[in-house]
Amino acid sequence: MPRSNPLLWPKPPVILGYGIAILLVLTALILTRWPALHLEESPLALFVFAVLISAWVGGAAPGLLATVFSTLVFDYYFLPPIHSLAVKPGAIPRLVGFAGSLLFVGLMSAAQRSATESLRRARDDLTLTVQKLEKANETLHVESRERKSVEESLRRSEGYLAEAQRLSHTGSWASIPAKGEIKYFSEECYRVTGFDPHGGQPRYETFFQRVHPDDQLKLSEAVEKAGRENSDFELDYRIVHPGGKIRDIHVLGHPVPSATGDYTEFVGTVIDITERKRAEESLRRSEGYLAEAQRLSHTGSWAWVPAADEISYLSEECYRVLGFEPHKGLPQVETFFQRIHPEDRARSVEQFEKASRDKTEFDFDYRIVHPGGKIRDINAVGHPVFSRSGDLIEFVGTVIDITERKRAEEERERLRQVQADLAHVNRVTTMGELTSSLAHEVNQPIAAAVTNANTCLRWLTRDQPDLQEARAAAMRIVKDGTRAAEIITRVRLLFKKGSPERERVDLNAIVQEMIVILHGEATRYSISFRTELQVNLPPVMGDRVQLQQVFMNLMLNGIDAIKGADGAREVSIKSRRAENEHVLLSVSDTGVDLPVRHAEQIFEAFFTTKVQGIGMGLSISRSIIESHGGRLWAGDNPPRGASFYITLPTSLETHE
Repeated sequence: MPRSNPLLWPKPPVILGYGIAILLVLTALILTRWPALHLEESPLALFVFAVLISAWVGGAAPGLLATVFSTLVFDYYFLPPIHSLAVKPGAIPRLVGFAGSLLFVGLMSAAQRSATESLRRARDDLTLTVQKLEKANETLHVESRERKSVEESLRRSEGYLAEAQRLSHTGSWASIPAKGEIKYFSEECYRVTGFDPHGGQPRYETFFQRVHPDDQLKLSEAVEKAGRENSDFELDYRIVHPGGKIRDIHVLGHPVPSATGDYTEFVGTVIDITERKRAEESLRRSEGYLAEAQRLSHTGSWAWVPAADEISYLSEECYRVLGFEPHKGLPQVETFFQRIHPEDRARSVEQFEKASRDKTEFDFDYRIVHPGGKIRDINAVGHPVFSRSGDLIEFVGTVIDITERKRAEEERERLRQVQADLAHVNRVTTMGELTSSLAHEVNQPIAAAVTNANTCLRWLTRDQPDLQEARAAAMRIVKDGTRAAEIITRVRLLFKKGSPERERVDLNAIVQEMIVILHGEATRYSISFRTELQVNLPPVMGDRVQLQQVFMNLMLNGIDAIKGADGAREVSIKSRRAENEHVLLSVSDTGVDLPVRHAEQIFEAFFTTKVQGIGMGLSISRSIIESHGGRLWAGDNPPRGASFYITLPTSLETHE
């Protein structure tokens, strides 16, 4: 503001002030004496202005100088005698009035300037004070904001701490055991120990009363010892909440020096470890169950670090399976390989090295020789474990003692062979019983072929051979021969002895084949076959000869059941899709009803309702169907007779 307003410019130096005063008076004189301005008659105004400016700019002294100098100039140039400092008596009043006017104006201007400068200084001081106050106020605002920020940060930290304590079930506390005084409990500490935060700090005695009676002495001794030795203490104890609920607590205390240097105050934490205790107990039980399960299943678990070529872990059962003693520690890899049967050692080493090199899983069998010379069959399964960067860390896996399973498989294979032999004997026996019927079935196409051959010869021996009729007779010979060959082929298949072979089998085709083979036997007793076979029935995976034997047994049973019965004599065979990707087939007869008590008994070995039966047909048939993953059962066929039902899976997976 002072720089923009000339009237408020600061005072110049004293010499410059005097110079300005003289310059202004001379300027006023020149302007007054300038004829063009016609100011000679009234010079007072310009000299008043000169004094006014001199006093304002320079102060009282320059203003007084301007007044004196102006008075002398006025006397010399404007009062008679002109150009003389002498004053006529008549001009004295005018000179005195002129000088007085200038003096008054100068003093007033100097006073105004002084007052203005005082006001300016006061204003500047006030402005400076205001600036200082504003700065102080801003500082206070900054400090207030910082304090609020710190308070907000502290509240957030306290909130985070409280939430962290709540989530981790960890409370903080402070106490003076020597005085029996609790100084501080965090909010979570109240919850952990079962106290009400609204009830204030609990008393020392009240807190110890909450501790489980069996743990009070242990906790008291630990706190007293820490107080005597000024040391940390840490232990677990149980606390009883008001509702009777018992919680497991882990406490940690640390001594803090007081103002006098004594270790009288302790601070620390309490953690609710109830869930952890339960989890540890559950883990111990699980480990016990796992160890027992491994013992019962003869399965051991292991870990192997290929980079260090060392075994890092063996379960207790793994020691037993491999024939090592747990108290002697983990065996060396070389020692383990020496235990493997010499015939399997090279192959086993190669399997381990290949898995380590390719970082892949492995699954193979080998034999191991126990210290006493006992040989056990082992199945080993290994799985690679990788780091986040893809590096191989270790292999983990299992070893299973499959010695008994191997023996059972061998025994089962022998049993399967015996069963196959028995089934073959059953087929041969059955086919022996059908000899006359089969001979009749084969004789028919052969006799027809002979007749057609004679006819063909007659057509050819005529004076004019009839080649067309001869050709037709020859075609009938081929047809009859093919029919006889097919019957013989089917019979030979049933007599064939060999290992079961699984293939995709059309059950409807097997039914038709059995009808052809048994046609003579059925005709012998005036029995007809009726079929209701679903078109496009899905095939099953099975042994064709075994399934033929089942259907032949069931259809012969139907023939035997009705060959002496009165009324309609019919064996009905049906096939259709069933639920769960199965097919359902049934063989029903119109013979005698099946007693309820015999519905399951008839499938037992050596049980029979026939006079000449040996009781093996249905037993063998059920075992064949079950080996194919299916079921065979019997039921009534209202209004009379019995029905046998078979279900077989259409999927590729069947039971061996």
